[in-house]
Amino acid sequence: MDLNTIESWRPARTREDLTLAPGEAFLGGGTWLYSEPQVHTTGLVDLGAMGWPSIEETPEGLRIGATCTVAELSRIRRRAEWTAHPIFFQAATALLASFKIWNVMTVGGNIARSYAAASMVSLASALDATALIWTAAGGQYTMPVAELPTGNGTSLLRRGDVLRCIDIPAHALRAHTGFRKIALAEIGRSGAVLTGRVDESGAAVFTITAATLRPVVLRYRSLPSAAELRADSRNADGYYTDPLGSADWRRAVSGVLLEEIRQELAPWN
Repeated sequence: MDLNTIESWRPARTREDLTLAPGEAFLGGGTWLYSEPQVHTTGLVDLGAMGWPSIEETPEGLRIGATCTVAELSRIRRRAEWTAHPIFFQAATALLASFKIWNVMTVGGNIARSYAAASMVSLASALDATALIWTAAGGQYTMPVAELPTGNGTSLLRRGDVLRCIDIPAHALRAHTGFRKIALAEIGRSGAVLTGRVDESGAAVFTITAATLRPVVLRYRSLPSAAELRADSRNADGYYTDPLGSADWRRAVSGVLLEEIRQELAPWN
């Protein structure tokens, strides 16, 4: 898409450069920005020049920079204790995108757009990731990524806010995980993405994304029974209807796929 309203482009190299002028917008990978006309945008501020590391191991776990590409994340090297490692590539495959898109699409951009089928939101919600957000006023705060989206394509981010990175805790990286996705079309956007996780403590976490307008996170002290998980997924809020699936279909397939994950994780409970 030619953005014929753009009159300026500038790289952001310091935090002070992130202050937006009227008409400016942040540019990460640009896969959404260039996908449709941006009639109110007259300038772009390129985040790529900030030089944020893509992937950093920390004492608390793993930090993923907002400008890390999906391709980089999908190739992340496994550590012996990272039992959850397969979910990184699995989440990347939930995107309706070619390898060319993987090489430019950013983790932060996918999360910030907060579409229901945003696979990086699915990944972050599955692993209890928190987002570090720089505010336009110069402050910062953290919050669970699962709580950042407010709807299909809306979030708590305000104009001028920047998603700096997401942090995945070490205990989630050591967990056993399960993953399922489904779409009505063979090559189509995910209609439902389901994940499950059993921690070393025995606690279990299941998430519903793509099928609901915002992430649904179900937590249990131990692996729930089939009946309990089925009831909780059926009663979850936010199932919606669009051309890619009805709310009833999304609710039904979520229940079926969550049960598959529950059975897969049973040996680790």
